[in-house]
Amino acid sequence: MRFSLNIPNFGDFADPRNVATVATAAEQAGWDGLFVWDHVLHRQHQGRPFGDPWMLLTAAALATSRIRLGPLLTPVPRYRPQQLARQVATLDHLTHGRVIFAAGLGGPIEDEYRSFGDTAEPRLLAERLDEGLELLRRFWSGEPVDHHGQHYEARDVTLLPATVQQPHPPVWIGGFWPHRAPMRRAARWDGAVPLFETARHGQVPEVAEVRELVDYVRKHRTAATERPFELVLGGATPSDPARARDVLGPLHDAGATWWDERQLQTGPDLDRLPPVLRRIEAGPPAL
Repeated sequence: MRFSLNIPNFGDFADPRNVATVATAAEQAGWDGLFVWDHVLHRQHQGRPFGDPWMLLTAAALATSRIRLGPLLTPVPRYRPQQLARQVATLDHLTHGRVIFAAGLGGPIEDEYRSFGDTAEPRLLAERLDEGLELLRRFWSGEPVDHHGQHYEARDVTLLPATVQQPHPPVWIGGFWPHRAPMRRAARWDGAVPLFETARHGQVPEVAEVRELVDYVRKHRTAATERPFELVLGGATPSDPARARDVLGPLHDAGATWWDERQLQTGPDLDRLPPVLRRIEAGPPAL
């Protein structure tokens, strides 16, 4: 199991210098990754400063040489695919191939989409997500792309440079379990980053639900899929190694390959640098 840190792109972490501090501390303390939220508007946290996630990840990239970096997660339907392809490819080159790209519809949908005059219809957004992901895959190849889809078009377009990681950076898909459609989508890519209806951001999921999810995803993996598949779970664990091991051991046995350390979304420390640094410096859990 590998271990990452998860921070929002608002509050103290709207400042790229603070994110660079977090990234440096995480690398020195032995963590394996740092992931940043991708929001333009989240009314629950309105009134706080927000930072652009790609600028924040750039600061983290320049401060580190080992840990994996990426958004968790990017709402692909909110972007133009060509813009997003450029951002990911640029970051992948800056990091020498350390980017992980987590994607989904994002949310809250009303905040992120309808507030700016876009549709908030989940079916349409899901169509844009699937078509956008396929376009990203093709753009990242560095090969010519002709695409005439339901939502996007590209006419003899070649975007260079291709990503360092080929055929593309790992693509993880987020969604709420027990909703089946996001996990069927995840099965077609490289990983699943589920939240659970019974365990929201920062809460540890139940082992029985994790096993059910793993069984479902395995049934929808195709024989032609050869790339490794990651199951990324997250929550807040105790800094005491023995207690953390008691929490994570059963989840690892159920199939989790990454643990993403998070603050409770409803807690006071979600977007504050000092408590996050204290948890980072205590080091990742050990199994």
